[in-house]
Amino acid sequence: MKVISGKARVAGVMGWPVGHSRSPRLHGHWLREHAIDGAYVPLAVSPERLGDAVRGLGALGLRGCNVTVPHKEAVIPLLDRIDATARATGAVNTIVVEADGTLSGSNTDVFGFMENLREGAPDWRPAGTVAVVVGAGGAARAVAWALREAGATEVRVVNRTHDRAARLAADIGGPVHAVAWAEREAVLDGAGLLVNTTTQGMEGQARLDLRLDALPRTAIVNDIVYVPLATPLLADAAARGNPVVDGLGMLLHQARPGFAAWFGAEPTVTPALRRAVLGGT
Repeated sequence: MKVISGKARVAGVMGWPVGHSRSPRLHGHWLREHAIDGAYVPLAVSPERLGDAVRGLGALGLRGCNVTVPHKEAVIPLLDRIDATARATGAVNTIVVEADGTLSGSNTDVFGFMENLREGAPDWRPAGTVAVVVGAGGAARAVAWALREAGATEVRVVNRTHDRAARLAADIGGPVHAVAWAEREAVLDGAGLLVNTTTQGMEGQARLDLRLDALPRTAIVNDIVYVPLATPLLADAAARGNPVVDGLGMLLHQARPGFAAWFGAEPTVTPALRRAVLGGT
């Protein structure tokens, strides 16, 4: 059992609910690996208490926190500054309490998404790709921005609530545009990448309502859900021969910048880390 002192550096993950998060296991592995006197804890914060919780980070002595569903967008007005990626995506997933007590927000989901694809599909090239993104929340914004910046020819965003998809497309701009939910299967035609950013397919949730008949078998299929690791979408895609990339790598890679800022060490993503986060040895 790891023992911490009264001088321990502390960070955490803020969400509602937060019990499903693997981030404490992830950061706990790195803390042990680097022999750091520190802790990373779950912070269950309901939407109506978000302001109190964020403003209390510094008062409690925390170095910062990750931000997950449903707070990634709502947290922005509560921060003193955000970086260019957070501003472009309209979502924050990492907060750092600076030495002067001010709060800085960033979006490392963009970094994590691209690093995961590079690792899971090393031969795939984003430039010139037609991509389909399912969902229009904070994670979808990060994915759409990452693909735009990487040179995708077209990013088709489909969401049950079309207005949210349209707002995302207008905010990100460039090759990003919204598609009606009724057209979600037709727009798979010609795509080189399909990304699910919704919670559909997560343990305890309904599966994503999407047939893959029109999707080219060469297209990469990525699901950012990582509980379970093999979602129904990934299982369907693999069964028809599509290359698949699970969502765990995005979680692991997006955590690297935050850990470095809070705990002062540069972590790496390794097979041992994946096993630890999945509950293995």
